[in-house]
Amino acid sequence: MPGSSGTTQSMKKTIGHRGVETTTGETTYKKTTSSALKGAIQLGIAHTVGSLSQKAERDVLMQDFVVVESIFFPSEGSNLTPAHHYSDFRFKTYAPIAFRYFRELFGIRPDDYLYSLCNEPLIELSNPGASGSLFYVSSDDEFIIKTVQHKEAEFLQKLLPGYFMNINQNKRTLLPKFYGLYCVQAGGKNIRIVVMNNLLPRIIPMHLKYDLKGSTYKRRASPKEREKAVPTYKDLDFIQDLPDGLLLEADNYNALCKTIQRDCLLLQSFKIMDYSLLMGIHNMDQASRERERGLGNSGDSAGSEGAVTPDQRRPQAQKSLYCTAMESIQGEARGKGALDSEDHMGGIPGRNTKGERLLIYIGIIDILQSYRFIKKLEHSWKALVHDGDTVSVHRPGFYADRFQQFMCSTVFKKIPCNSPTTPGRSVVCCVCTRTAHVHTEDFLLWLTLPGVQLGRPDLVPRTPPLVDNPADCEANLSTSSLGSTGVASASPPLRYHL
Repeated sequence: MPGSSGTTQSMKKTIGHRGVETTTGETTYKKTTSSALKGAIQLGIAHTVGSLSQKAERDVLMQDFVVVESIFFPSEGSNLTPAHHYSDFRFKTYAPIAFRYFRELFGIRPDDYLYSLCNEPLIELSNPGASGSLFYVSSDDEFIIKTVQHKEAEFLQKLLPGYFMNINQNKRTLLPKFYGLYCVQAGGKNIRIVVMNNLLPRIIPMHLKYDLKGSTYKRRASPKEREKAVPTYKDLDFIQDLPDGLLLEADNYNALCKTIQRDCLLLQSFKIMDYSLLMGIHNMDQASRERERGLGNSGDSAGSEGAVTPDQRRPQAQKSLYCTAMESIQGEARGKGALDSEDHMGGIPGRNTKGERLLIYIGIIDILQSYRFIKKLEHSWKALVHDGDTVSVHRPGFYADRFQQFMCSTVFKKIPCNSPTTPGRSVVCCVCTRTAHVHTEDFLLWLTLPGVQLGRPDLVPRTPPLVDNPADCEANLSTSSLGSTGVASASPPLRYHL
């Protein structure tokens, strides 16, 4: 394969198996250039999906989870493969029948899968993180391709029967959606890749991005990371930057926490740990100000190349089902929020303590870490030099409980029932059930009231004493929210319940 013969001397500092050629500046993985790897991936997937379409549809059997198909791609071509300008390589497909079922379950047709991954060049993400993996995104923003280590691929294979059972029972989950597991063999090296759903669409500029574990031990973005256009911050950064968390309406908050609880229980049952919640935050009000200034924001889901402008829109016919943050939790939530009339672009609507409108994109990542001996050893060592309850590597049960508690108490907060959460809409007062119109200034005033305890999501703000005349309660709201006639807006009221 082109570039696969590069020597160690010709490469810059490597992170894991990922490196950079000094002569061309191109990224390499196990000394194979990124361009060669992308070409091999596209040739291999095109062949395996095409040949799979000739096999009859049938139920998934237990033996389907352990099947591995292999095809050789000589550069001069063969009766089964086209000629290409790369060095010879072999392409392996793991559990093709099972993954075909997974793709069908998420509404991905074979021609759509092929078109997304093979019609246009894959885009390499230039901000891949510290794992040493390479990340590619399809040109239509649908799929992420990630290189994985041998142990991770092996663990995913063992996980497939349980994964199959889970997605049959519950399609709405924040866990990764796996669409394919493959291996490129070239130059005596095995490069294993997994195809997943894309959590953070590049078409939406992310103003903030976090990788959260619920741990505080060394969980702060490095100075080098902070220099990036869109840094990925960590737990301590979140606590510092957003000490009062992100405010969600009751329906969405309850649905999100139930989804996290369900996912954590599943991960714990498989003894999986060290996973993270990847979160991208799009600030709608900030984006509007940027557009007005003509600045825009070219940030993307992972600092990738080829980012698109905020004014563009995602294609209407989205191929993957249950792949967006809102779809992942909407088994519980009905979407009857304040922003129904606006294009959520798959994000969960929320607000910060400034009252700014947010779209929140989330998903649980890095679930292919089993609590093996090496992890037990790592936790024991870290516990010796630090508080054992704060390190990220922990036994699965404790890890799941701490993760869930952090997300549902520190990161996300439920807006109390008597809070004017929706500027410009009507609310029903929890004290007197009278309807009044609420503006942004009322919302901001509510946030400054001493009774509002954002740090304690289990407590609601103190309500004033009951009054004899219910009209007095309505008078507590800003009279500026009423029209000149003194009659509340006719827009439908929103009721908030704990």
